[in-house]
Amino acid sequence: MLKRFLSFYKPHKLLFGIDIAVALLSSALAILIPSMVRTLLQELIPDRDVKAIVVYFVLMIFIYLAKMVFEYIRMKWGHILGVRMEYDMREVIFRHIQKLSFNYFDSTKTGHIMSRISNDLNTIAEVAHHGPEDLIISFFLIVGSFYFMFSFNPTLAFISLIPIPFMLIWGVRYGGKMRSGFRNVRKKIADINSAVENSVQGIREVKSYANEELELSKFDTVNTHFKMAKEKMYTIMAVFHSVFQFLSDMYYLIVIAGGAWLYFENRITLADIVAFILYVNIILKPIQRLMNFTEQFHQGAASFERFIEIMDIEPDIEDRPHARSFHPIKGKIELNDLWFKYSSSPDWIIRDVSMTVKEGESVAIVGESGAGKSTIASLIPRFYEPKKGCITFDGHDIMDLKQHFLRENIGLVQQNVFLFDGTIRDNIMYGKPEATEEEMFEAARNANIYSFIVSLPDGFDTYAGERGIKLSGGQKQRVSIARVFLKNPTVLVFDEATSSLDTESESLIQEAMFRLSKNRTTIIIAHRLSTVRHVDKIFVLGNGAVVETGTHDSLMEFKGHYHNLYTKNII
Repeated sequence: MLKRFLSFYKPHKLLFGIDIAVALLSSALAILIPSMVRTLLQELIPDRDVKAIVVYFVLMIFIYLAKMVFEYIRMKWGHILGVRMEYDMREVIFRHIQKLSFNYFDSTKTGHIMSRISNDLNTIAEVAHHGPEDLIISFFLIVGSFYFMFSFNPTLAFISLIPIPFMLIWGVRYGGKMRSGFRNVRKKIADINSAVENSVQGIREVKSYANEELELSKFDTVNTHFKMAKEKMYTIMAVFHSVFQFLSDMYYLIVIAGGAWLYFENRITLADIVAFILYVNIILKPIQRLMNFTEQFHQGAASFERFIEIMDIEPDIEDRPHARSFHPIKGKIELNDLWFKYSSSPDWIIRDVSMTVKEGESVAIVGESGAGKSTIASLIPRFYEPKKGCITFDGHDIMDLKQHFLRENIGLVQQNVFLFDGTIRDNIMYGKPEATEEEMFEAARNANIYSFIVSLPDGFDTYAGERGIKLSGGQKQRVSIARVFLKNPTVLVFDEATSSLDTESESLIQEAMFRLSKNRTTIIIAHRLSTVRHVDKIFVLGNGAVVETGTHDSLMEFKGHYHNLYTKNII
């Protein structure tokens, strides 16, 4: 894990070097001050050497000015180092998340992902900045201080060493408990993020069912757990810091007592005792810095562990080493002996399904809810992979094709439309970001949404709202169809695209769908019969298997499963 953490320093080696260099220079200057004070008290002031005293004071002023400059550089560029590393890690983890398969998102709460991208990486950045600084500066200050202390009075220097092991042992032994506490707090923060996100996204359902109190109760549960976790963590911190403060106070007492004993023995001067007290003050700061580093390190380590957890998750679906694309593209889709079940379920969703959709052909897949229709729609673009059998695209097994190539040639229009938090223009252009303005207008016209958009005060620059909340269901659906028009794919999959719309919206969308389907291979996952009556072929699913195939008229004459669904108005 350490090696992976250190790898994020590589692009910023120069900045890291500057940060450490100025930190060392500042520390070196700090070590000089007690020695200069000792010289003033022991030699210059008793000798009344005013000129030398003035020179020393001027020199000390310059030292403090230099320290100020070095501290400015360290504070500014050290934190910038942390920010840039945080940027790199956020870029890496977001890129990795984009590669993960649907199975990961099916089983992971969005709030937990957001917590790792935001809170955890901020903590890691703090450790990345302060960690090396704290370790190097502390070592340099402690070793440098003791160098001078031993040169002044070895006996008192040995006495000054006595408390340090106890302070370090306390920090190391108790640090593990803090690490566990911080890890638990991070998990609780993720739970709170998830609860808030879930409630906010479902706010209309919350209010329509008058379940505000239920949401408050659910939030209170996770909030209480978070509170208890933080209270426990702060109890541990209180014990840690209070005992450390006691050890620090005892450090001064031991040095003063040792100095007093040596003074009575005429083995030390008062100037030496003052210098030792100043050095103890210098030594305590790096020890405190090390203790703070221990606390911060445990926070950062817990956060980096969670970062690594995501980075170590391999996508379920990856391009094979020999994955390829091909041209020309015709659009023939074949499902051969297909079997599929979700990893979270022991039951087969798709059972030995075979079907062929010829180039430019329009077919429908119908069946009761849960028959496996939408699962097939997800298998064709390879959002999931079949457990047995195969799907071919123009005779090529989709497992041997590049995912990007496959998906850029398949347009998917879903029942639950997702619009991004941006303008209508942004959402339509998502289908082809490099498209021209005129191409976007044409796509909107073909989707029967152009007139509505231009009637808005801001036209295409109208804010659609989060998940398109400012638009009606039919308007969102037509925006999504315009997006697919702009994408211009070879194969279209409509996954119950009109199932929850009013009659007027359905009519507009039906017309747009017909226009979009022209001269393309089209697969319609049907909910309403009005979308399937005139397709070239209908596949009827029952319990995950194809039970009937034919046109609407032939299936009605057969009076089988399709006829039963139709007469009972199930589809």
